[in-house]
Amino acid sequence: MLNEIYENTKKHMDKSIEVLKHDLNTLRTGKVSTAIIENIKVDYYGTPTPLNQVGSVLAIDATTIQINPWEKNLLKDIEKVIQEANIGVNPNNDGDSIKLFFPPMTEEERKKQSKKAKEFAEKAKIAIRNVRRDSNDKVKKLLKDKEITEDESKSALDEIQKITDNYVAKVDEIVAKKTDEIMKV
Repeated sequence: MLNEIYENTKKHMDKSIEVLKHDLNTLRTGKVSTAIIENIKVDYYGTPTPLNQVGSVLAIDATTIQINPWEKNLLKDIEKVIQEANIGVNPNNDGDSIKLFFPPMTEEERKKQSKKAKEFAEKAKIAIRNVRRDSNDKVKKLLKDKEITEDESKSALDEIQKITDNYVAKVDEIVAKKTDEIMKV
């Protein structure tokens, strides 16, 4: 019963870590990543579709992303959605593909990206604490329903806190690594 609660707690906290990693991948570091445009969708026959599903998206060097749509009639639409997404660059349409030339990051941009990373970390920690609260509530309900003793309840709450501390430390470690990556020139 309690082991089930612990496993559930870990599973939900793992999901928070995965969301954090996904969010951090959208941040720009010294080297440009295609994850920056991952959330941009183009209207493809009436359906909002991610860019990587309407063409190939490649980081061709440290500062350039190239999008080669499979259908050339999408070039104008892709160009438009990238401009609307406001990712800090203007798309260059050469008739065959769209290139995004990202300027080298300034110190100020690096600090902004680091700040965003910390915001993502705080979001993940809040999610982890919410999972902890839900798990604690389940333990308290078991105690109230007399399915476990007070000693079992106390040790279960301690175990949930240990799990929570472990995941909060993971968040700090992941974000510290990402911040170092962002600040490295």
